[in-house]
Amino acid sequence: MLLLAHRGASADAPENTLDAFTEAVRQGADGVELDAMVCGSGEVVVCHDERLDRLARLPWEVRTTAWWKLQRADVGTPLGFRPARIPLLEEVLDVLPSHFLVNIELKCDHFDDGGLAKKVAQIVTRRRMAERVVISSFNPLCLFRLLAAAPMLRRGFLIDPDKPWGPQAYVVSPLVSSHSVHPFHEACTPERVAQWTAAGLRVAVWTVDDPERARQLEELGVSYLITNRPGAMREALRRAA
Repeated sequence: MLLLAHRGASADAPENTLDAFTEAVRQGADGVELDAMVCGSGEVVVCHDERLDRLARLPWEVRTTAWWKLQRADVGTPLGFRPARIPLLEEVLDVLPSHFLVNIELKCDHFDDGGLAKKVAQIVTRRRMAERVVISSFNPLCLFRLLAAAPMLRRGFLIDPDKPWGPQAYVVSPLVSSHSVHPFHEACTPERVAQWTAAGLRVAVWTVDDPERARQLEELGVSYLITNRPGAMREALRRAA
């Protein structure tokens, strides 16, 4: 089971920043999970929230704010860390080691993704990273667009625990997932994991910081565990083994 740092090592550095991703490398993660969206000037930036109220105490909407302005936002101090800024996806990929798995989540709740899926596909393809990138989304339209733009890229559907399970797991996921399925960890039962595995899909669960739960999921056959504390989780699993 590979350990992916959730938005980087976000328990120890401001989420989705270069500090968080380099900290994930330092802690010995196998890869990272990150959030990608298109900003107002068209660049692909790494950020989870549509608005910056929580992250920067600013009422800015990312998809309508230009990159030059977003760089002025401090997304570290409000979270209790040193000042940090929102990075471009390209910048994050530059600082990650060549062996790292990268789970890029396409963040878009709208019908029009502003070219997000196509732009991410172009970045990953241009950098020849297809073999170590998994692209996921709660929005199946994003994954359909990704399929059209770059069918060779690995896709994984994120199952929303706040929406009906059946349609997502048994209708949408088989249509858009080529590599993995991404459920909340509490939704993972032995039967469900076995069914996904039998269908040839890897299981990527989120977000787990409890070592005992992590051991249970590893025994079930989960492939990727997304955690805020990759270093602590690695040590806990090592001791258990």
